[in-house]
Amino acid sequence: MYDFSAFAHPATWVSLLTLTFMEIVLGIDNIIFISIVVNRLAKEQQARGRTIGLLLALVFRIGLLLSISWIVSLRNPLFNLPNFPWLDDKPFGVTGRDLILLAGGLFLMYKSTTEIHTKLQGEEEEETMGGKGASMMSIILQIVVIDIVFSFDSILTAVGLVDNVLVMIAAVICAMGIMLSFSGVVANFVNNNPTIKMLALSFLIMIGFMLVMEAAHKEIEKGYLYFAMAFSLTVEVLNLRLRKKTKPVHLRDSQYD
Repeated sequence: MYDFSAFAHPATWVSLLTLTFMEIVLGIDNIIFISIVVNRLAKEQQARGRTIGLLLALVFRIGLLLSISWIVSLRNPLFNLPNFPWLDDKPFGVTGRDLILLAGGLFLMYKSTTEIHTKLQGEEEEETMGGKGASMMSIILQIVVIDIVFSFDSILTAVGLVDNVLVMIAAVICAMGIMLSFSGVVANFVNNNPTIKMLALSFLIMIGFMLVMEAAHKEIEKGYLYFAMAFSLTVEVLNLRLRKKTKPVHLRDSQYD
């Protein structure tokens, strides 16, 4: 059923490395979301929550790869909507992929916005200090929802780059193994730096908006988004280094005191 002989060709290994790299790049936003959401768990449960979240993402991706024909069928219109101006009076066919992207994008925008609000209100710190936290089940459910959306994006990319399902599965497993190894480092870096966490949440809102626009058949070049993320992150890392080297300002006592 599956062609294992393809791994005897060098071109297959080049495709595997390329797809593994792409899967890691596409999985960064998933790691960030999981790291931020899992931070609501008790300290001793966070590592377990991250592991479960990434393993679920792996299961979803492999499951979808094994049903590629169904994935491709999601591009077929389920029903048509009235014409929209940006489509030049062409029929607007709503596909299963559009509905999934729309639901996932709205959920990501809502979740990121509420996380920013919680961060600004200081409720998260109060819960952590008080020993409270979200339940593992509620966090896992949130991870499952966003894993499904990110899995579709990942699988559609894989289908466009490689024809062999076994190569796709191998690339997904390799990428997930690498992300699982570094997920703790990423989570600690994001959670220990409030400005980085706020930046990450802002980018998740952008990604959610991008998913909504894709559901409306308005493609946004992902390269621009990833470049903006990389540039902003670089600037923020430089700011962090600068703040560490800068001596704190000590205010003088007022002469009138």
